[in-house]
Amino acid sequence: MYAGGRQSTSNRNLATAANGSSSAAVAEVSRHAPPRSGKFPHRLNFYEQPPTEEITVEQFEEWAIDRLRLLADIESAQARNKSFEEIKVIVGERAKMYMPLSSDTARSVDVEAERKKDQYSHFVLRLAFCRSEELRARFLKVETTLFRIRFETDDLTERRRFVDSLNFGWDVVGQQEKQELRAQLAAAMRLRDEDKLGAESFFKVDWTQVTDLVSQRKVFLRAGKAYVPSKEELSLVLAEFQNRLYRGLEMTAKALPRLDEDQRLLPVLEHLSMGFQAGITSEYVFSTTGDGEEITAEMVPDLARQSFPMCMRSLEDTLRGSKHLKHEGRQQYNLFLKGIGLSVEEAIVFWRKAFKLITDDAFNKNYKYNIRHGYGLEGSRKNYSPKSCQQIITGATPGPGQAHGCPFRHYSEANLTSSLLTTYGLSGSDTKDIVSAVKSSHYHLACTRLFEIQHAKLGVAKGEGLGKGDSVDHPNRYFDRSRALYKEQREKETSEEGKVKKEEAMDIDG
Repeated sequence: MYAGGRQSTSNRNLATAANGSSSAAVAEVSRHAPPRSGKFPHRLNFYEQPPTEEITVEQFEEWAIDRLRLLADIESAQARNKSFEEIKVIVGERAKMYMPLSSDTARSVDVEAERKKDQYSHFVLRLAFCRSEELRARFLKVETTLFRIRFETDDLTERRRFVDSLNFGWDVVGQQEKQELRAQLAAAMRLRDEDKLGAESFFKVDWTQVTDLVSQRKVFLRAGKAYVPSKEELSLVLAEFQNRLYRGLEMTAKALPRLDEDQRLLPVLEHLSMGFQAGITSEYVFSTTGDGEEITAEMVPDLARQSFPMCMRSLEDTLRGSKHLKHEGRQQYNLFLKGIGLSVEEAIVFWRKAFKLITDDAFNKNYKYNIRHGYGLEGSRKNYSPKSCQQIITGATPGPGQAHGCPFRHYSEANLTSSLLTTYGLSGSDTKDIVSAVKSSHYHLACTRLFEIQHAKLGVAKGEGLGKGDSVDHPNRYFDRSRALYKEQREKETSEEGKVKKEEAMDIDG
């Protein structure tokens, strides 16, 4: 939390900044049933009316983070060239965890509470992502994808009711005009028999509203108008959603300076706006290593080559080469080593051996205290956690002689390419994949792709990530997953060796 636990913040900030965006039996029953929620009558939402009720700062942040997790999963999947159907599955699973949104037919849930969270979280993120053209474009893309998924999975009757409530003002093609153009309309729909047009209705809109249908040649064009069959209604709705959200984001950006009066919200918004670049940090809890082995100082160099993410391997390589790390690097690396299970006693042994150029007295005086402090044994005795990707990426930029930070965020393209080729021996195509992700500011995806390449020999396929498509969001999660994979490999080899020995024993007995 950035501002007291249960303090209440007025949503006049949201309203001020965003107000510019100005089964058959079941269906039969729900057609006549009133909406479950008076405030939020539809599951689908164009987010045109900003919320005005008060919520706590805690809700302000937590609801936004939950939505951001969902949006980050969508962007990650899109960057990995997942199909829309695959993205739908991912969103369906994640939504159950972070952002459930039920239809009116769901009787065992608080529909109004779900829709309230959906409404507020959207507008909070609108505030966070209106700050630049790049962020607006990325937010628009993932929100549109999320809306499309919800539209396609919505109850048919409720969806019809929602669309009808929007009053788009689309021109309905009359029967006379339809008859006059039946040959052209049938051709656009790829119908060999004009009579199959049947009861199909058409809307007439500016062709610029349905460029996707135009590019696919699914509509008939005349005098700047596109004749859209009702079955392609989704394209019209999506175009309308995008246009309205785009205008809303621009209006929000213009009004954003008015938020300066509320210093509680600015740090929250700044934190949220980094979500796409750094990945949304999971609730990572560190204890010991992923495969239960006890880590010693002597094991670190080999583990670094085998299982460390690039940021930590870079620190290890720098430490081995120069026999020293500056403060930011020591802090980042010390907490990571703590997270993988290196005890404080072994940490002191590790750092003392690494700092070969100084005396014992100098080490004890200048470095031992800080090592113990990181383990919560000195000073305030706070139990510091290893830094997440978001903390590393948004932290202090490394200067001359410093090695902390995220290589994907802080290295030049030339240095990154050189490091990938020399340190990891990557092919040109693999290097190109990673650099491409970096250029799009998808640093966590670049790191995830390196993990896949590094562990391909263990059966990790492209797009699998840390498992089920998860992206790297914490250096220690990278390490833990790597150790788990190596443990599975060892167990498999042991099992196969056992089978061979058993078979050989049987042959001897026979």
